[in-house]
Amino acid sequence: MSKLNVPVLVVDDQALMRKIVRKLLAHIGFTRITDVADGEEALAALKTAPHGLVISDWNMDKMSGLELLGFIRADETLKHVPFILATAEAKPEHVLAAKEAGASGYIVKPFDADSLKGKIESVLGPL
Repeated sequence: MSKLNVPVLVVDDQALMRKIVRKLLAHIGFTRITDVADGEEALAALKTAPHGLVISDWNMDKMSGLELLGFIRADETLKHVPFILATAEAKPEHVLAAKEAGASGYIVKPFDADSLKGKIESVLGPL
């Protein structure tokens, strides 16, 4: 199966950001993209259907991206899912916290299709 056919879950509490990330993923060539507005919806979506990649905002209401990552890494059926945290924070302590929590990758907003593709390839391998 082509890596571009991997189901991708986009998690962000900002509808505009979800739309932007969906467009960037489609531009890269991904065909199976789902988006949800918060961590609770993300966990429900992940338990309903398999996903090969999660791209989540860090700062969200209800459940942060870091908290979502913690739930995913603690779940035997989900812990293998590659997870990229997206945030406007480029502080070294945030990068370290993401890595320690088990993030597969970390990307700083704003990003374009090329930088997103590069980050995805660092997680999934060449597309």
